Amino acid sequence: MIAPARPRKLAKVPFVELADGRLQGVVSSGSDIQRVYVSSVAAKDFAYTCSTNNNRPCGGLRGGYCNHIRALVTEAVVQYGVERVARYLRVEIAGADAGAADLVTAMTAARPSGGESSAAASVFSRFLRHLAYLELAPVTAPLPEMHWFPPTRAVA
Repeated sequence: MIAPARPRKLAKVPFVELADGRLQGVVSSGSDIQRVYVSSVAAKDFAYTCSTNNNRPCGGLRGGYCNHIRALVTEAVVQYGVERVARYLRVEIAGADAGAADLVTAMTAARPSGGESSAAASVFSRFLRHLAYLELAPVTAPLPEMHWFPPTRAVA
């Protein structure tokens, strides 16, 4: 398990991951507390998708990245660091002081297209599964469904 590049606040983007050849995650709605958006950007071709948890397309997708995708990229950079996100997405960025805005600019220059929304269901399902772990009582006994995690060493 890799430690986050920096601690991040989970209110705006509660779930972000680099998986299945995409940067993907869940972004909270700015206007409705009960609505979230499932957003993703594919590696290499930067195809993107953003839809609500009810599979309605994001109104901000008008031929480019919406604010949800921009927030997702920003939080991914906080979580993983700009170098790791750029390497995963196969984005060429210049400068040691590059940030999330530079990633979005480089991806936009490649003229990405809207992608399939079929990934939204699996991303949202993984997010809900992560939330379920928060509802468990704190115990020191191992969880059978997490037996595949490697044992961790105590840091002195």
